[in-house]
Amino acid sequence: DEVAEALKAYPEATVSDVSNVKAEPIEAMLARGVDLSRYVGGHPMAGREVSGAAAGRGDLFEDRPWILTPISATQPHRLEQITALAEGLRAVVRLMDPDEHDRAVALCSHAPQVVASLLAAQLLGASAADVSVAGPGVRDTTRIAASDPRLWAQILLANADHVAVYLKRFGQDVATFQQALTTRDEAGVRELLGRGVEGRGRLPGKHGGEAADFATVSVVIEDAPGQLAALFVRAGEADVNLEDVRIEHTLGRLRAIAHLVVRPESEQRLRDSLLDGGWRLRG
Repeated sequence: DEVAEALKAYPEATVSDVSNVKAEPIEAMLARGVDLSRYVGGHPMAGREVSGAAAGRGDLFEDRPWILTPISATQPHRLEQITALAEGLRAVVRLMDPDEHDRAVALCSHAPQVVASLLAAQLLGASAADVSVAGPGVRDTTRIAASDPRLWAQILLANADHVAVYLKRFGQDVATFQQALTTRDEAGVRELLGRGVEGRGRLPGKHGGEAADFATVSVVIEDAPGQLAALFVRAGEADVNLEDVRIEHTLGRLRAIAHLVVRPESEQRLRDSLLDGGWRLRG
């Protein structure tokens, strides 16, 4: 409705949006006879687990995919305008068919949101003692469960058919896994876990390239100003590029473990440099 109203209110303007779902709204507007020649569907893939203007950042769209979903009625120069807008915000523009877009985000965004929320909901019935042992694994897999339920209810219902397909497949895999555990089928458990490893390997790697193998160097750091900065400086002095960094806070102690992700060929050089500098390594 907002898109149709904007097209009517600004008869010369190019109109875009940032909604999560494309096909259903477009089909509804076409059914009502709305002229969509000035409309370019858009979806910047740069969301966070928190919402609102206060959650915005100047680099929010930088190097993130911004999907545009033009249709046959879209005027070419309108697409060029929105492309320039997205690229001006340093996003990476991708063109997709509206239904193709909805299917892709159901797999890579919407179904994961449901799975994360269901997993996080299991914590509600757990004792405080059980929850106290939570480590980075459960925190990482439930991070997006902190998202706004009202917003996500709208998104999921608008893309319900595609999301339901993936949730059905997921449910079938869960049932198969449960059966393998019940029957102590070690080969079956390994096979299912292996499929997960293989699937994760399909995720794009750095700069959108193929996923690469990395090594992790785990370092104990104190919970004090400058510790992380000093660690990064030491890595730089060793001429090691950090591909990623994860922080794991230890239970009941004012310290943490910094997991430094590096290329395998740089691992030993980084380890040697850190040990020479007096850093404590784990593993």
